[in-house]
Amino acid sequence: MDKRLKGRPLVAGAASGRALVAATPLSLWGGLDPATGNIPDRRHELCGQCMTGRIFVMPTGKGSSTASAILAESIRNGTAPAAIVLARTDPIVALGAIVADEMFGKTVPVVVLPKDDYNAIADGDQVTVEPDGSATVATETGTGTAKKGTGTCSAFGLRSSQSPFSDERKETS
Repeated sequence: MDKRLKGRPLVAGAASGRALVAATPLSLWGGLDPATGNIPDRRHELCGQCMTGRIFVMPTGKGSSTASAILAESIRNGTAPAAIVLARTDPIVALGAIVADEMFGKTVPVVVLPKDDYNAIADGDQVTVEPDGSATVATETGTGTAKKGTGTCSAFGLRSSQSPFSDERKETS
C-alpha cells in the first residue's frame, strides 16, 4: 500500500531508497563518518548503522554548525544518504546539502514533512522523494510496521543491528 506525503523541500531533488529512521536528532559532527557513511555515535540508537544510499529520517539535526561541512564531505565522497527527511526545518543540514550541490554538483534532497506525514515513515519502508517535497512510501507489508535494517556497516564490519561497541561481532567465514 503506497502512502503519498506532502512536504516542503529545503533542497529540491529526487531520490529513493529504504528509510533509516532515527527517533532522536543526530549531530552529524561526530555522528556521521563522511568517509564511510556510518554512524559512530555510541550514544545514538542508530550507532553502527550505515546511512549511505538510504532515506535518512530524523526529527531534526542536533548541535554544531560543523555538521554542514560533514554532510557536504559525505555527499562529495558518495557516502551520504540518498535524501534526508526532517520533521522540523534545520538550516544547518540544509546548508550542507546546498554547499555540496554548489561545489560538487551532487544533490541530496532535504525535505520537511508535517508531523503526521513524518510519522507515517517506518524504518525499512521504500521511500521516494520528489523535487516538490512530496514523498511516496511503499511498505513491504502495507502496515507501516517498523523493520530493523539489515545492511552492513563497512567501517566496523558489523551488521546494521549491531553496535561497534558491543561484544557481538560479525562472524567471518
